[in-house]
Amino acid sequence: MNNRFFASVALLFAVVTFFAYINPLWNGSIAETKVAIAQDDKALASAKEYKDRQEELRGIRDAIDPAALERLNKFLPDSVDNVGLILDLNALAARSGLALSSINVSEDGNGMTSSSGGLSSADVNPVGSIDLTISAVGTYAAFQTFLQGVERSQRLLDVRDLTVTGSSSGLYNYKMSVRIYWLR
Repeated sequence: MNNRFFASVALLFAVVTFFAYINPLWNGSIAETKVAIAQDDKALASAKEYKDRQEELRGIRDAIDPAALERLNKFLPDSVDNVGLILDLNALAARSGLALSSINVSEDGNGMTSSSGGLSSADVNPVGSIDLTISAVGTYAAFQTFLQGVERSQRLLDVRDLTVTGSSSGLYNYKMSVRIYWLR
């Protein structure tokens, strides 16, 4: 009888301990910890995939000819570099026999955020652009040479607008709008 009594009390104690202490602990903080561990494991797996993809892309980039990358960087640079471009255009005009009278820089709105609160074009388009307004004086042949130099330029330029004002002396006034591009 004594054995049965102690066994019954031990069984009752085990059941009460399970429902009062072990079950809430197991379903509460331990379950939350298991969920956090599972989320961390997912994050680690994603980080490993990202690192593997990054290494793969680095290998592909390293396989590209450095001269080709340099040409690409000149074609579509990662910054505006207005001063360098203006100096290049001025040197091209001097070689062509054209005299630049003014160069004005104005952003075309690609870099501005929209006031409507939606996505700006900068969020959508990874390429930025700036408009230059160039005024020059020279002969038609000098202007043709200048435009051929712009056409052969390693920098991506769009001549967007051109106005020619004639004179009786053979020198013309040229006003053109040029758009330059760069990577954001």
